[in-house]
Amino acid sequence: MSKITSFIVSLLLGIGLLIWVIRIVGWQEIKSSFLIFTGWQGVIILFLSFLILFAGTWKWKVILKKLGYDISSKELLVPYLSCFSINYLFQMIVVGGEVFRISILKEKHGVPWKKAIVSVIVDKMLEITAFLIFLLIGLAFFLLKIGLPPQNLGIILGAFLSCIVGGVIFFYFKSFKRESIARPLAKFFNRKGLANEDVLEIEKEVFRYFKFKKMAFWQGLSLAFFMAATSWLRCWILILFLGKSITFFPSTTIFSSFYIARLIPIPADLGSAEAIQFFTFSSLGLGAGIAPAFAIIIRGAELILALIGIIFLFKLGIGLFQTFLFKKIDNLLNHRN
Repeated sequence: MSKITSFIVSLLLGIGLLIWVIRIVGWQEIKSSFLIFTGWQGVIILFLSFLILFAGTWKWKVILKKLGYDISSKELLVPYLSCFSINYLFQMIVVGGEVFRISILKEKHGVPWKKAIVSVIVDKMLEITAFLIFLLIGLAFFLLKIGLPPQNLGIILGAFLSCIVGGVIFFYFKSFKRESIARPLAKFFNRKGLANEDVLEIEKEVFRYFKFKKMAFWQGLSLAFFMAATSWLRCWILILFLGKSITFFPSTTIFSSFYIARLIPIPADLGSAEAIQFFTFSSLGLGAGIAPAFAIIIRGAELILALIGIIFLFKLGIGLFQTFLFKKIDNLLNHRN
């Protein structure tokens, strides 16, 4: 299936889910939730959304500085925001945003591609670690609140969480012991390319960051936790704005379910966020009416940032194409000479 076809199919699936939720909840009930929400409250949600992205940019800056490349936050914010736009609007393009970030570092800032890859891998691992802790807290409270899910759903959820948690623990265990992950994977999948010299060198750089640069690790992890905490705060404040009083653990469950929806490859979480929040809000006794409003308001704030990122993406993309074209022309002229 082509990328365009998968995009259209996933978009239609999301629209179908959204219509289904609206029909079950009822538009009038959703509308009444929106009427509580005011313009200045929207500005606060938008500000918190930007703060999450800025913290992510700062985290990336810290990582790059410890790798020997001191690039300003202003210069990194544009590719970071563009990466967010790609991952948010085109989720079926796996690691598309990360590839774009690597290309910008190499072409615009002269960072060797291996170092650029290391910075992105470290950045994502720190982010996954911080968000995973919030996710586990939220899911644990949810299961204590409503009980164990049906057997088939429990098996799927358990296997999914086991893979993520096991993968993160395995990564840190191997990185602290400085034992290669690529070599056993290459043997298991019979892919020699997974253990070539370039991959092994990148792996060593990643492990070296986690092993020896302890201050850099804790700085990056602190910023990752700040991102996760700000994301949680955005959820909690929005629920208050929509007229519901809520404590830490239920709000963490809603935060967790919102980011679980991110794992479903549907552009901008359309429909998937509403469907999952409908189930979560109902199970927590908060009323299903505000669930779609909650998801739509956060999507609105993130879409504004994503559209700004798309503008930067086109600008940077044209710049990369020009750089590539000029290099080709220069190489051709040198070859003729």
